[in-house]
Amino acid sequence: MSEGTMQRRAQRAKRLHRVLVGAAAVPAMLIAAGCSSDSGSGDGEDKAGGGPASASASASASPSPTVRAAVYKDLPEACDVLSKKTLEDLVPKAKSGKESQSDDISTRAGCSWDSLANKGVDGSQFRWLSVSMLRFESDTARGAGDELAKEYYGKRVEEVRAAEGAEDAKSEPVADTGDEATAVRYDLKKKEGTFKQQTVVARVENVVLTLDYNGAGLAGDKAPNADDLMKDAKKAAREAVGAVTGTGGGKDSGADSGSGSPSKPASSSAPAKD
Repeated sequence: MSEGTMQRRAQRAKRLHRVLVGAAAVPAMLIAAGCSSDSGSGDGEDKAGGGPASASASASASPSPTVRAAVYKDLPEACDVLSKKTLEDLVPKAKSGKESQSDDISTRAGCSWDSLANKGVDGSQFRWLSVSMLRFESDTARGAGDELAKEYYGKRVEEVRAAEGAEDAKSEPVADTGDEATAVRYDLKKKEGTFKQQTVVARVENVVLTLDYNGAGLAGDKAPNADDLMKDAKKAAREAVGAVTGTGGGKDSGADSGSGSPSKPASSSAPAKD
């Protein structure tokens, strides 16, 4: 065999080797591309919200806390919760009521009246009447409005019983006046004379009402009868509660004033309780 023939065979063998090496590399590239494509498809499924990670996150979300709504959304006009006749009986010759200062009258409101019947040398009779109302709104952090009002009602009764200077304090429950009511009476001695103090604290759903009524005989006149004052105070408190619920009382003398704004339907005869 000649030297030229041997060289040509060697060159053909080199070309054949390069072809075989290139052909072996193609399947490896296809396998790598296929793995990359599968991985991308899985990621897209999770991102679209269909993967297990999304379902787990949804299941772990907790519901928002809720609390039952307060029944009464505002308060009546404080100086209108008592009828003209009631005011004439309790504070005769009293001028228009003095409204209490409040940043929000839908939450806190009050009004007061005073009267002095001068009898000349026989002395005079003094009367003072006050109505204050406090409304509690439901709050997810603090609780339902009626529960907050109930808690405040208990504290308010204790405050009245422990009033500074109170002598011979006595208390008793009051029927037919809101959801619960307590009357407290005591004597309060001042330089002008002895004042007969009567206080009725009442709660109706999420509103707490305090009615104060006191009287004194001044300049030598005798002190008023405490039992009569308490009877009048209970009647006035019942009337004021009716103004809150919109079932009666107020300056229209027993007509349905509608000044309270319950969240229940108007056709309901009593506030619905959850």
